[in-house]
Amino acid sequence: MLTIRNLCKTYANGVHALNDVNLDIPRGMFGLLGPNGAGKSSLMRTLATLQDADRGSATLEAEGGGHIDVLRDKDAVRRQLGYLPQDFGVYPKVSAEDLLEHFAVLKGLSERKQRREVVDGLLRQVNLWDARKRNLGGFSGGMRQRFGIAQALLGSPRLVIVDEPTAGLDPEERNRFLNLLAEIGERVAVILSTHIVEDVTDLCPTMAILNKGQVLLTGRPVDAIDALRAQVWRKQVSKAALAEYEANHTVLSTRLVAGQPVIHIFAPQSPGAGFEAVAPDLEDVYFQRLRQHAKAA
Repeated sequence: MLTIRNLCKTYANGVHALNDVNLDIPRGMFGLLGPNGAGKSSLMRTLATLQDADRGSATLEAEGGGHIDVLRDKDAVRRQLGYLPQDFGVYPKVSAEDLLEHFAVLKGLSERKQRREVVDGLLRQVNLWDARKRNLGGFSGGMRQRFGIAQALLGSPRLVIVDEPTAGLDPEERNRFLNLLAEIGERVAVILSTHIVEDVTDLCPTMAILNKGQVLLTGRPVDAIDALRAQVWRKQVSKAALAEYEANHTVLSTRLVAGQPVIHIFAPQSPGAGFEAVAPDLEDVYFQRLRQHAKAA
């Protein structure tokens, strides 16, 4: 369990990246949803000990009992942490096997035989064994991300943080990568920071929605979806009428179907003629919270 209380971070330019963030993150996959600029990366970097918070606390359950102060005992955190940042660079002329072994040395695996066993095991786990001798410069985006997970798993971490891991991956690589994350989440806490709603719907038993540094919702996706039952309505409208609907209703989303907008509206009862009730999904929840937050601001 990772416990975060009243975490705040303001940058020198005045941007309030984190504003009293409170979260309880259990073992398993935890989805952190939010648009660009929501504060997701700021939270991830703080938990990964790459930057300091202004105030607040974060504690991680340690192996064998006790707790680690994430904000103050950074060396202890790093021994328990695996981190795959949004921009994960590799040495293009080095093989996957050699670079992972180099990272293993940096992680403290000094005994050669044990290090070899760990590296071989991780390459097999992330399905890169057959490509272990290839230079990383020839890897696809999905292969590089799987290599990134392999390095994040060095040292058997209790907390794994992945920041926007599926951005730019094709559907097949994305599915392969998400399946790998789900397997890892059976054993440790994995924070999946993303703006892709489907990733959270498919993988995460618990989640939070973050926007402008504030937590808008936390809990189980299924509960959040249930809370919107019979309150989401759909209608195909003309492009000329779209602005009027946006002005008079809470329009959650707009998609062009056969050249005409199809809108989803949040309302406790039918917004008018031609609307049909639809079963909500996590995307409706996500946009409803963002619209609600924008109105309250």
